[in-house]
Amino acid sequence: MSARRTALEVLRRCRTNQAWADAALGPALRRDGLTGADAALCSRLVYGVLQNQALLDFYLAAWCSQKPEHLQPPLQDILRLGLYQILFLDKIPVSAAVNESVELAKSCGRGAAAGLVNAVLRRAGREREALPPIPDKDPVKYLSTRYSHPRWLVKRLMLLLGREEAEAFLAADNTPPPLTVQVNPLRTTAEDLTAALTALGVTVQPHAWVPGCLELTGAGDLTALEPFRNGDFLVQDAAAALVARIAGVQPGDRVLDVCAAPGGKSFSAAFAMDNQGSIRSCDLHENKLKRIREGAARLGISCIETASADGQVFRPEWEGAFDTVLVDAPCSGLGIIRKKPDARYKRAEDLFTLPVVQDAILRNAARYVRPGGTLVYSTCTILPEENQQVTGAFLAETPDFSLSPFDLPDPAGTTEGEITLWPHRHGTDGFYICRMTRRP
Repeated sequence: MSARRTALEVLRRCRTNQAWADAALGPALRRDGLTGADAALCSRLVYGVLQNQALLDFYLAAWCSQKPEHLQPPLQDILRLGLYQILFLDKIPVSAAVNESVELAKSCGRGAAAGLVNAVLRRAGREREALPPIPDKDPVKYLSTRYSHPRWLVKRLMLLLGREEAEAFLAADNTPPPLTVQVNPLRTTAEDLTAALTALGVTVQPHAWVPGCLELTGAGDLTALEPFRNGDFLVQDAAAALVARIAGVQPGDRVLDVCAAPGGKSFSAAFAMDNQGSIRSCDLHENKLKRIREGAARLGISCIETASADGQVFRPEWEGAFDTVLVDAPCSGLGIIRKKPDARYKRAEDLFTLPVVQDAILRNAARYVRPGGTLVYSTCTILPEENQQVTGAFLAETPDFSLSPFDLPDPAGTTEGEITLWPHRHGTDGFYICRMTRRP
């Protein structure tokens, strides 16, 4: 199976089955036997098309006699794939992008449309140095098209950040995210891990400001690396790694991770606790709990115990029993669009119920914090409706909890107890973290 054919199948699954690209891509690569450069090309095509879908459709509309949305499946995806290669991948000749797209159309039973694919993409190749201008009279429409984000989200970002910074955020969403790992101090040091990875041909840089995190390039399949198999590191963005640091967990603490899967914040807490104490990691589904146990075993963590639990349902036996409770609430994921490009295509109305769920989980989890203990609420989104408004309402109605200030290295700095991290400002995922203390 070719990289382009596999990419087309993944895009079809995303379009027709509402599959997430990252969830569909891995199995497709394994099924079709794609590795190395072919796997990398397939991944780049899938993510590139999803990142630039509205922009690609804008240009296709200028060069195609039919509106892109009126094209029969899978022609729209075939044209998007071909056009993405022509406009964004300099190392692929235009002729190769055109010919491979024509063959894709034929192999999918759309031989009659091969001429259309050929004509549109050849024209794109001729005119790629003088692309049709995107109308800019309406800034929301312009930014939405230029960066392929829904208009409702662009409008919301402009209200939050202003046009210039909103555009910086949108542009960051369309850049390849860094591969960030957290050093496992139970097994190694940053220096030793850097040396081991460098010896394997991986380029390693310390994260610009988050201690204990490294950024990797040229790593290939991480799971094939000996340091990964040895449990020397955890794949986790620097923003998520900060949760345990902000929580201030210590060796011997009793910690509850209410929405733990896939386990990253529990693992970070175990690192900070030197694997001493107890961490109860919760999820509703056994398959996710199994992943947490497997991850803990790889990392050499023995202080984690998994539990099947609904974050909205009170467990009387846990009341006031934990020094620290972590609530990584289910959210829109709009802070990690650069890693999950299809997250941007959520409808605004799909997000209305999230703050209700987040509020219910936070209020329930607060009952598990001992007097004088710590409650940390976090999400991987940047919307105040899911962040400050949720914690603000909780604090206003729960007088025995208050914000607990914390300090981070620059550029984050000193906070009053909550922070929103932004990709274009901080070089991390978009993330919100709030620390609260229960009065003794």
